[in-house]
Amino acid sequence: MLEKKTKRIKRHKRVRAKIKGFSSKPRLCVFRSNNHIYAQLIDDEKSKTLISVNDLDIKKGKKIDIARQLGVTLAGKAKEAKIEEVVFDRGGYKYHGRVKALAEGAREAGLKF
Repeated sequence: MLEKKTKRIKRHKRVRAKIKGFSSKPRLCVFRSNNHIYAQLIDDEKSKTLISVNDLDIKKGKKIDIARQLGVTLAGKAKEAKIEEVVFDRGGYKYHGRVKALAEGAREAGLKF
């Protein structure tokens, strides 16, 4: 299990070397645990989290459906903060399953990336 986590962190560092978030176009960072999924919009210039959401409030449905709802929620909060475009940071995870569902939910709600 430890080897799996270190490989993910290594992939995440490789991805983060190429991606940077700005106040006009923040980084959408995704963290996925076994039970929950978290997403943040981060301004890397100021090292500040602009918006943060998690699935602890959403209880009904399958994990993929919850992730899609979380993406929609995140996009709604981003629109309130007048953020239209983001840079997607998948966090070293494959673009598959819950990570993909979150991204598609955010796109459906109007975020561009």
